[in-house]
Amino acid sequence: MARETPYGAFNFLVKFNGNEEFGGFSDVSGLGTEFNIAEYRTGNYRENHVRKIPGTHKVSDVTLKRGIVDPKKLMDWVKEVRTASVNAKRTVSITLQDENHQDVYTWTLREVVPMKYTGPTLAAKGGGDVAMEELVLSAEALDFT
Repeated sequence: MARETPYGAFNFLVKFNGNEEFGGFSDVSGLGTEFNIAEYRTGNYRENHVRKIPGTHKVSDVTLKRGIVDPKKLMDWVKEVRTASVNAKRTVSITLQDENHQDVYTWTLREVVPMKYTGPTLAAKGGGDVAMEELVLSAEALDFT
């Protein structure tokens, strides 16, 4: 029987290189891919319109946000990108889960490097604000399973 209600957006896992976790993320945004469409018309084609042919594609930048718990692994990766460049690429998977924490759908980003890191906004105003960090990832490919 087909499911009648959409899945919630709050049960998900983010893993690096298959099973390595950098800690829990509270937000993932920007999952997507975009195709460049080439327009072409054959000179002897009977109808007067262009054909649309899919060309190259690119993957959108993905933003991860989380409260700072243990930033060492993440910062080590950022440092590795500075020094090892291309050799620092990772695979990142984002898996949506159902209410029973069973995997439903996975987006796999391949050849990923961090392109931007933003640290928390710190303020001595008191209260219970969480120190949040943000990581923007650049990927070469996006697979769906």
